[in-house]
Amino acid sequence: MTEGVFDADGIDTSVPHPARMYDWFLGGKDNYPADWAAAEEVVQLMPGAKETAWANREFMHRAVRYVADQGVRQFLDIGTGIPTEPNLHQIAQEVAPDARVVYTDNDPIVLRHAEALLRGRPEGRTAYVQADLRAPESIITYARTHLDFDRPVALSLIALLHYVTDEQDPQRIVDTLLEPLAPGSHLLLSHVTHEFNPGIWERIDEIYRSGGTPVRARSRTEVSAFFAGLDLCDPGVVVGPKWRPDRAMRIRDEGMPVYVGVGRKP
Repeated sequence: MTEGVFDADGIDTSVPHPARMYDWFLGGKDNYPADWAAAEEVVQLMPGAKETAWANREFMHRAVRYVADQGVRQFLDIGTGIPTEPNLHQIAQEVAPDARVVYTDNDPIVLRHAEALLRGRPEGRTAYVQADLRAPESIITYARTHLDFDRPVALSLIALLHYVTDEQDPQRIVDTLLEPLAPGSHLLLSHVTHEFNPGIWERIDEIYRSGGTPVRARSRTEVSAFFAGLDLCDPGVVVGPKWRPDRAMRIRDEGMPVYVGVGRKP
C-alpha cells in the first residue's frame, strides 16, 4: 500500500533534484534537462560520479543480502529515491520471500514511482509512506503499522545523511530511528566523503543547493560516529567496494568517495 497524495504541483522539473540526478548517474530515464545539466557539472568536478553511484548501489545489494542471511526479515528503507532494479525489496525477498519492507521518502515524484513499484506485490509485504527524515518520530509511528518492532529490523539509510546538515542534527535523527528497534536490528548506511578530493565539495554543494538541497560530505570518523552503540560488522566503515566484495560487483575501484558500513544493535 502507499500513503500520501501525489501532487504534480509539488514537482518542479526546472531545477535539479538529487533523486533525479542520482537516477541519471545510474543510467535511468526519470530525469529532466535541469537534472542533466547539474549532474554533468558534478561529473566535470568528479569524473567518477557515475561509478560512485553504482558502488553505492551495489553496496546496498550486498548489505541487504547480508542482513537477510543473518535472519532479518524486516526492512525500513528511508530516502528510497526513484527505483532502480533490483530494488531493496527485490533483493530481500529473493533471499527470504516472507521479508517485509517499508519504503519512505519525502519526494512526491517518488510516490508516483512507488505506486507502480508496489503494484502486484504480495499484500502487506511491501509498503510506502511519504515522510520526511527530519521528522523521524512520524516515520517510526507509520512503520509500526507494518513492522513488528519486537523483532529485528534493518534500517537502511543509503546515500541519505549527506543531505542532512549539521544544524539539522543527523546524529539525533539516527538515534531516534534506532532507539525503538529490537536487539539484533541492523543499520545499513552509506555516505559521501570529502577525504579523497576535498577541493570540489564546496562547488558540489552549490550545485545541489541550486535545487534546494545542500550536501555535507563527511570524514570516515564522522561517518563512523553514526554507528555509536552498535557492533560494527566486518570489515567496519570502509569505501564501498571494500565492503564484502563479491563476483557480481561491477565497480571495484577502491578510490570511490563513499564510506559504507553495517552495524548490529546488541
